[in-house]
Amino acid sequence: MDVLRWDRARTARRRALAAVGAGVAVLAVLGAGVLVGFGPQVRLDDAVSRVLYAGDDRSALRGAVLEVLTTPGVAWFRVLVSLPVLFWLGTRRAWWTAGWVVTANVTVGPLTELLKQVVGRARPAFENGGATYADLSFPSGHSSGIATLVTVALVLAWPRLSARQRWPAAALGVGLVVLVGLTRMWLGVHYLSDVVGGWSLGVAWTLALALAFGALPGGRAALPTREAP
Repeated sequence: MDVLRWDRARTARRRALAAVGAGVAVLAVLGAGVLVGFGPQVRLDDAVSRVLYAGDDRSALRGAVLEVLTTPGVAWFRVLVSLPVLFWLGTRRAWWTAGWVVTANVTVGPLTELLKQVVGRARPAFENGGATYADLSFPSGHSSGIATLVTVALVLAWPRLSARQRWPAAALGVGLVVLVGLTRMWLGVHYLSDVVGGWSLGVAWTLALALAFGALPGGRAALPTREAP
């Protein structure tokens, strides 16, 4: 049993490393494409923006609904959702796990902002969209934020879920990540590259920290696996 548990832990770490590498690669390629004005990428971004944008003349109700749907990507939402989780981890004295949760959620915002300054991309020039924002566009902070939140949630929940529960939970998490990303384009405040770059950053950064803190199976910050009935 110990050999099997060790093998599963090693597999989980390898998959996390692969995901970190893939996320960094996607982020780097998209960021480089923005910096050099890579034609196919720029044209795709423009075309997707025009198709998805909800319009400068959208109704107040439609705008309000989109603002509500995009809320899970903001920092205060991550803090609000994380507080009961941190309390629960504290009751279990899972300090390393709590440290990972806090670090991932707190640092993804400044890291996203740093990359925005490095790339320096202006937001889409929609009158009721990107033109209303003074800050920069790549990568999307809402997208990196929700990717971080969902990745943390799945890593924490995965050992506690049965095999039958895991894939619906993953599908729900991915669906929320995609929804928030779409809202950024519906609102006209980000390009497709910004959103995908944000997703890549959030997942890669959160998993890299999970490896550093030992939050994956077999690590010092990992939660115990759910026992089969």
